[in-house]
Amino acid sequence: MTVEQTLVRFALSDLKAPPRDLARLCLFDWAVCGIAGIPEPVSNNLRDKAISEGGRAHATLIGGGKVPAPQAALVNGATSHALDYDDTHFAHIGHTSVVVISSALAVAEMKDASFDELLDAIAVGSEAATRVGEWLGRRHYQIGFHQTATSGAFGATLAACRLLKLSEGETIIALGLCASRASGLKAQFGTMAKPLNAGIAAEAGVQAALWAHAGITASLEALSAFAATHLGENNDDAMDGLGEEWQFSGISHKFHACCHGLHAMLEALSMIECKTDEIRKIEVCANPRWMSVCNIAQPETGLEAKFSYRFTAAMALSGVDTASIESYACETLKNQELQRLSECVSVLEDAGISETASRTTIHLAGGEMIEASHDLLSPLTIEMRADKLQRKATSILGVRHKQRLWDLAQGDDLKDFVSLLSDQGVD
Repeated sequence: MTVEQTLVRFALSDLKAPPRDLARLCLFDWAVCGIAGIPEPVSNNLRDKAISEGGRAHATLIGGGKVPAPQAALVNGATSHALDYDDTHFAHIGHTSVVVISSALAVAEMKDASFDELLDAIAVGSEAATRVGEWLGRRHYQIGFHQTATSGAFGATLAACRLLKLSEGETIIALGLCASRASGLKAQFGTMAKPLNAGIAAEAGVQAALWAHAGITASLEALSAFAATHLGENNDDAMDGLGEEWQFSGISHKFHACCHGLHAMLEALSMIECKTDEIRKIEVCANPRWMSVCNIAQPETGLEAKFSYRFTAAMALSGVDTASIESYACETLKNQELQRLSECVSVLEDAGISETASRTTIHLAGGEMIEASHDLLSPLTIEMRADKLQRKATSILGVRHKQRLWDLAQGDDLKDFVSLLSDQGVD
């Protein structure tokens, strides 16, 4: 059986115990990130452009307006990734929900699907994106491809095909059509094109499914051809257990409004209780990968603070809400106590620590040492995830708006949930 056949049969199958609770949490967090991203220039520009082009009003835009499903997927994919506050899968090496949910929700709204049908499509698409990412391997990512946009597009395609109730033949063709559209470069990081990569992938998923449904043909082994031309490693064991075990469960949500490389440290620091005036030294050990990503010693802007072990450690120990976007304002950098604490931080690279982990040691004035470690791959129960995501949402949207969104995400009326995406208000 080809890798294409394996993925298609899984995507269209009767799922055994689909992880709908986790899919609901991902949908809720996606919506929070999307609503928070509404004011961003990339979101405004793409939303205005989509509305100006017109077309059948099949799907809702985050921030208001209805447009054709492919356009909604593009705009919502970019909007929900505009702040880079959305979930990540480290096996996939990318962001799954911004692509898969943006595609799935657009098609679900167009086809008047049920909430459960949407949740199953989210689970299937996220699982497929993760498996394709593992199948392509790290070489694909390291050479410069943005895996959120490449393997993510294939997951988005399979989610759309499931909602459209395509046949196996049509779905394998849709994968082939997606192979000619899936693209995205890490060279775009730091520009509007980075979130646009996610939007393009979501649009590609919807478009590929619609084209296949319309009778457009494509190679039945185009995914394999994509791997051959994009430095894929064809790790066939990545498909082991597909349909029986859910890699989707390993998805990592962002609970802090900063670089994901800092999150393990921040989670470790949340376990420590001490008075800041007693701190004399803070040692942070992390994988060497992050040294060139989020180790800005003396940040000069709020954005740079989001990539600084030293400053975010000082923020966390001082009780600053690291989940709040506003906490990273330039004014925060002027706080003298935060500056003092940040100067106490030493960042050490340790190849023996995984990319998802961190170890922190705090030396106090009396000679006492406090150590804490955390690995982002440590399993979280659904209840723990829900609590952390609701606190994050409250920091961003306020109590009232968060509660409305949470209640609708836990319900079964998809139209009511979608209607809230047009509401730009926060408390």
